[in-house]
Amino acid sequence: MDKGALQIAGLVVCGIGLIGTCAVTGMPQWRVTAFIENNIIVFETLWEGLWMNCVRHANIRMQCKIYDSLLALTPDLQAGRALMCIAVCLSFVSFIIAIIGMKCTQCAGDSERTKGIILLVSGITFILSGIIVLIPVSWTANSIIRDFYNPLVNAAQKRELGDAIYMGWAAALALIAGGAILCCFCSPVERKYTYNMPAKTVSNTPRDGIIRKSSSLYSKSQYV
Repeated sequence: MDKGALQIAGLVVCGIGLIGTCAVTGMPQWRVTAFIENNIIVFETLWEGLWMNCVRHANIRMQCKIYDSLLALTPDLQAGRALMCIAVCLSFVSFIIAIIGMKCTQCAGDSERTKGIILLVSGITFILSGIIVLIPVSWTANSIIRDFYNPLVNAAQKRELGDAIYMGWAAALALIAGGAILCCFCSPVERKYTYNMPAKTVSNTPRDGIIRKSSSLYSKSQYV
């Protein structure tokens, strides 16, 4: 595959990861729970996200409320706020850097080595962003699963994995995969080798191979 097409493919994958990271950061479906009453058929779903919680009644009406205090969140969601914001900023900056280092752009000149270094920096930052996304998503999923199978936790306080958890894993995978593709375009340093050719020796031998004696500049009459 052409390098330009492969670079664009890596940039597209990283762009999908960036969009997914932004969506996961704003989605309220991190921790989901459902309550089913025994006597009256009432379906109520509670969503808990990084910034707000939402209550949906009978799949018709939904009410959302922003958290009044940071202390109202669990430790995993508190850390998720900071880490997801850092991941969004890093992935956005990496996306801009990757565009500068593309083969089809002239922002960094025509030097392939310079563009390779730029893409390497962008790819490493994308991979770092994907790892940062994995931390809060996996931490929240671990706490949900641990509390779900804990008999000491009240049934009303148990939660299930929301859609944001699965989207977070997919976004992290896209960031890491796209970053790995961009890192492949860092060309090694070109070394220039100089070779000293031996100097050509000028031979006085004529082409016919016969060595002729040069005639004397003085005539024989001068020696008499």
